[in-house]
Amino acid sequence: MKYLDLTFAEPAANLACDEALLDYCESKDAGEVLRVWEPADYFVVVGYSNKVAVEVDLAACAAQKIPVYRRFSGGGAVLQGPGCLNYSLAIKNEPMRSAVNIAESFKTILKRHQELFTELLSEPVQIGGISDLVIGDKKISGNSQHRKSHYTLFHGTVLLNLDLSMIQATLRMPSKEPGYRQHRPHAEFLRNLVIDAERVRLSLKKKWGAEELFSCLPSEKIEQAVRERYSQQPWNFKF
Repeated sequence: MKYLDLTFAEPAANLACDEALLDYCESKDAGEVLRVWEPADYFVVVGYSNKVAVEVDLAACAAQKIPVYRRFSGGGAVLQGPGCLNYSLAIKNEPMRSAVNIAESFKTILKRHQELFTELLSEPVQIGGISDLVIGDKKISGNSQHRKSHYTLFHGTVLLNLDLSMIQATLRMPSKEPGYRQHRPHAEFLRNLVIDAERVRLSLKKKWGAEELFSCLPSEKIEQAVRERYSQQPWNFKF
């Protein structure tokens, strides 16, 4: 597996990069890639099928000049910002690596991350619902995926030092929630890990064996995706 530590200044480019990496791996059979990134500024990202006005407090976002974008994978809305570390895995759809069943494929990936954070934190981390990691009953990581014929893009957030009050201020209660949430507001449902981002980066590299640097960035595809979709209102507010 190859490793890419890359954060774009433009939020749309960070989202486009994940799609372009998956397309590149799928079309070239280029092997697997782990990317990590952490934004410097706040922005909201909704899941592909989310209705923006249902999931996001648009008035609050406008007042704080926080833009809203749409990703190409499923799941719910998230607030991105400093202290929110992101990982992206373009991984082959081999039976032992990524089961056909959505829930099982999440479990395959999240078991590794469960082990990783349990070791880092010296306290038990569990899988919550289908696609979360939790400590006790508090969520520390949310994840989603987009599948192609030969590769799947798994990506997710890890709450390190994000200002959780900003989530409470910009996101509505989700229209769909895992049973373990029990209708708790964001401030009561989420937890920061309060650990150094570099430790998490190094642990992810080690856990996935991502030693070789990825040097074939599909820059033109990223720019095209930004230009045609991720920077466009018809895409970001399509639902």
